[in-house]
Amino acid sequence: MLRNSWFYRIKAAQRDLIALSGGIERAAEISGFSKSHVGRWNNAQDTDLMPLNAVLVLEEHCGVALVTSVMAELNGRRLIDESEGAGASADVLSAYAETVRHAGEMMSAGAIALADGKVTAAEAISVDRAVSVLERGLADFRQTLARVRAGEIRIVGGEGA
Repeated sequence: MLRNSWFYRIKAAQRDLIALSGGIERAAEISGFSKSHVGRWNNAQDTDLMPLNAVLVLEEHCGVALVTSVMAELNGRRLIDESEGAGASADVLSAYAETVRHAGEMMSAGAIALADGKVTAAEAISVDRAVSVLERGLADFRQTLARVRAGEIRIVGGEGA
């Protein structure tokens, strides 16, 4: 059985996937499910989770494996984009800047939520979304650093520069 924290991470990924697909109506068109089904998937309080075929169709449409990434994490795994692993020329400085920006957005959302000393469900959802974006940014930054360590990327002033 899933712990509540994992359930909410999956629900957050579903909401993000629906938003990336163009909203509830567009996600319904793409997935072939009704707007009411997609609306339940998008509702943080509803216990409905997307069926696997809807996840796959929407992720393919968006080109982003949001829900699949969370499911992989449930099993102690992490997804790697083949094009990134094949030596894409990523920039360490821009990856670092993006990570810092995401961290700032997460801290801002957290500060707003905690300002009055209590966190509402809506504020928790907002902070969770910011944390989710930060996690993806950290994973991307770590991949960039791994490519540097593997010698696929040269840093200005580094060996061979």
